[in-house]
Amino acid sequence: MSSNRRQFLKLTGLTATGLAGSSLQGFSAGAEAIEHTDARKRKQRFNMCGYAAPKLDTVRIGYLGLGNRGAAAAVRITNIAGVEVKAICDNRPQRTQLVLDKIKGTKHQPVAYNSGDEAWKEVCERDDIDLIYICTPWYLHTPMAVYAMNHGKHVVVEVPAAQTLEECWQLVETSEKTKRHCMILENDCYSFFELLTLNMARQGFFGEIIHTEGAYIHDIARSLFDRERRPGSWRLNENAHRNGNLYPTHGLGPIAQIMNLNRGDRMDYLISMSSNDFTLNNIAKELAAKDPSYARYVDNPFRGNMNVTTIRTIKGKTIMLQHDISSPRVYSNIHLISGTKASAMGYPEPPRIAVGHEKWLSESEFKAVEDKYTLPIVKKIGELAKEIGGHGGIDFMMDWRTIDCLRNGLPLDIDVYDAALWSSIVPLSAQSVAKRSKAVDVPDFTGGSWEHTNKPVEISIEHGNLTGVVSKNSELSF
Repeated sequence: MSSNRRQFLKLTGLTATGLAGSSLQGFSAGAEAIEHTDARKRKQRFNMCGYAAPKLDTVRIGYLGLGNRGAAAAVRITNIAGVEVKAICDNRPQRTQLVLDKIKGTKHQPVAYNSGDEAWKEVCERDDIDLIYICTPWYLHTPMAVYAMNHGKHVVVEVPAAQTLEECWQLVETSEKTKRHCMILENDCYSFFELLTLNMARQGFFGEIIHTEGAYIHDIARSLFDRERRPGSWRLNENAHRNGNLYPTHGLGPIAQIMNLNRGDRMDYLISMSSNDFTLNNIAKELAAKDPSYARYVDNPFRGNMNVTTIRTIKGKTIMLQHDISSPRVYSNIHLISGTKASAMGYPEPPRIAVGHEKWLSESEFKAVEDKYTLPIVKKIGELAKEIGGHGGIDFMMDWRTIDCLRNGLPLDIDVYDAALWSSIVPLSAQSVAKRSKAVDVPDFTGGSWEHTNKPVEISIEHGNLTGVVSKNSELSF
């Protein structure tokens, strides 16, 4: 076992035996990660792209992980009709009690599971649950998703859905075998400007898409060391020994849909480069001077502040992704779309659109485009979503749309191939960085169906709309 891997286990308090088959295998950014390239050729067992599972009159849900994301999600879903929260699970009893207190007075009376680290399996094994909603630390995402699908449950899982290429394949193969959905909870695919530009692309506004850019630039450096906010320091530990783009999907998800990746085009290869770390080790030294328990992070090989990953598709289009969570920067996902006719950029706000190369549209011109291309789903529930909240309403948009698809027996907007592809940037970028930014091939998780079979994402509610919304209860705000 490499010295880096031993150090990671020491930091997290995990054991090598406990990691067997888990997402932490191949975690070192050294030789082990380089050797973990999976270029297998595989025959698709069953195509989950466009798959419509049988309708569910009521979607019965079990929640795994009740941290900031999970607790908010379990409370937020009670605003949607046609769902029943059957179970909530966290190994901290105070978190399950918090959710129970928040939803008291609603029709939902979930069973709380908090007896230990394995209690989540009991939730997956119940026969009265249709959907498992996973909001745990990253290294648990794939093991939980695979276990849930093998027990007959559809799965939605927080980002990223997998940590290694092997885990990406596990998600794909399990979903195809069980015919259960595995959706990555990429809420930025439901951001209002991102949905606008998706429809604009579908209607030919941009012409042929040439290049896109996405990012996750969000200064959360000090919060990584906050043990109250981040129990177990799991996210700090994730940043301690893997040097690459650890959190690619917020920037990538929306532009991947716009570029029809997995649905007419696919990623060919990527090149990734990271700066040095100029921040995290300094914070570790500062904290260690006051609290010796932080000494183990001093002189630790943290990931660099900025990672830049460039991707080329089979059709010769390009993508640029950035990841920086430790520099004093204004938040940005970039969301740049460059086509043969027009372009758009989401950040810095306000978002902008240009036709040709001369100037951005005026405010009135932008409004006219917005009025023309805003999707019906936004017109239907956009304002209510903003009121209910969750990252400005986009979390509620995502949840509502997912429930409506399951209740109507419609394909989900984001399938398991998207979950695997978008998450694969984590290990692939680390491999490229470790190999002095050499090119790394991106696997085809669709088994070839991307080329002629899979259809572009169309977020339409014309054939759905069984799902209503419960009158908002102000006591449910989180």
